[in-house]
Amino acid sequence: MVNLRTALVLIGLAAGALGSWYIARQGLGDGDVTPSFDTTQQGYYLKSARILGTGSNGELLYELRADEAQQKEDNQVFFTNVLLNYSPQSAVPWRVNADSAVIRQDEERVLLSGNVRAVSSEGFSGKDTELRTQYLEIDPENYLAETDERVQIRIGARSLTATGMLASLKENRLELKSNVSGKFAP
Repeated sequence: MVNLRTALVLIGLAAGALGSWYIARQGLGDGDVTPSFDTTQQGYYLKSARILGTGSNGELLYELRADEAQQKEDNQVFFTNVLLNYSPQSAVPWRVNADSAVIRQDEERVLLSGNVRAVSSEGFSGKDTELRTQYLEIDPENYLAETDERVQIRIGARSLTATGMLASLKENRLELKSNVSGKFAP
C-alpha cells in the first residue's frame, strides 16, 4: 500500500509534468516558427583552407592556401591571406601572395587583390623576378596573369613600372600595356 506522503508526492509530480506540458504547448501556435538564424544561407566557411585546382585533364594544376575561405550566396568563394602555387608537374615556378582572392563558380580565373606579389627564382630572362600590383587575374589553366592596374616589375637588377600587364608564366613572356618606365643597370 502507498502511504499518504508518497501519494501526495506522486500527485505533485504529475501536476508539475502536466503544467509544464501545457505551458510548452501555449508557445506553439498554428503559425510558423521563425528560427533565430537564416536557414536559407548556403555555403561554407573554412579556416586554414587548402584548395586544389585541377586542369581539364583532371590532374593537379595548382594549390591555393588561405587563412579563411567563405562561400557566398552567389557561389563566389572569398579567401583571405592567400598563397597560390602551381603544382611541380606544371613546371611553373611562380608563387603568388595576396591579401584576398575570389573564385567564381562560372569562371576559370582566380581574382587576387591587395598587395599582390608574384615571385619566381626562374622568372623572366632566367633571373629572379618579382611582380607587384594591387589587382591581378590569374588564368591557371593557361598560365596567364593579367592586370589593368599599375604594376611594378623587378627582373634581376632591372626595374620597370607600367599600367597594365599580360604575363605568360609558363613561357616567361611579359607584355606591358602602357605608361612604361624603367631603370636598367649595365
